[in-house]
Amino acid sequence: MQVPAHFEYERATSVDHALALLAQWGPEARIVAGGHSLIPMMKLRIARPEALIDINELAELSYLRIDGDALSIGALTRHTQLLESELAAEHYPIFRDAERVIADPVVRNRGTIGGSLCQADPSEDLSAAFSAVDAIAVIRGQGGTRQVPVRDFHVGPYETVVEPGELLTEIRVPIKPGGGSAYEKVERRVGDWAVAAAGAAVWLSGGVVADVGIGLTAVGAEHFHAAQAEEFLRGKELSDANLAEAGQIAGQNCHPTADQRGPVDYKRHLAQELTVRALRRAAARAAGRAS
Repeated sequence: MQVPAHFEYERATSVDHALALLAQWGPEARIVAGGHSLIPMMKLRIARPEALIDINELAELSYLRIDGDALSIGALTRHTQLLESELAAEHYPIFRDAERVIADPVVRNRGTIGGSLCQADPSEDLSAAFSAVDAIAVIRGQGGTRQVPVRDFHVGPYETVVEPGELLTEIRVPIKPGGGSAYEKVERRVGDWAVAAAGAAVWLSGGVVADVGIGLTAVGAEHFHAAQAEEFLRGKELSDANLAEAGQIAGQNCHPTADQRGPVDYKRHLAQELTVRALRRAAARAAGRAS
């Protein structure tokens, strides 16, 4: 029987209370919400926090709404809420695409958006989706609030820019009219971690790609982001040849590792093919919104 090492437990009653508890316990404290990643790591003693701070009661961090020109998603929003949100799907169907292939209903009902981002697993789906749409992470500490582009949020496997004593409170997604978005994933079993996955957001102007975002996961893309492919495609005609070239660039510039899910060449091929599929579907959705 696997049992975590000893830890203290505190339940936060507000964001300010959670921040005070983080300050009290110091860098060895961990936030717990859904707990689907942290608790198994604690049972294996890969993670050994001195204190767990439970934020499940913080309703102030659970919301989906429009704030000005952005879709705002509270960090404690559950996966199933994002999956079922008509508001999110209206502006960014990529989130519904991604949530449909994340884990299973039990995990989606309990797991949180903020928890997924902060876990920073190299195969995590929403990190690629948020990278594609150029989202912004809102981080709060006792000294105030700061905003960090999601493309700068992850600094390595299981590492983020959230400092000890800070809390991810919100993800903001800029709303730009006329765009389309999509997510494509290959997995060994339904609900499994990705072998490879790609997300894309496309904005068109007269048959030209006015702007584009491409996210990749599980293939070693820096910051879950295919920057070179975006740079190539931006300002180009929306053609099969250009989409294929963007996919090839995405595959060439990621750094997958061989594991039980497949060899390097296979994962590069998937990154290439899934990028093209996501771009094609995102562009079709953008064209549909414009018609």
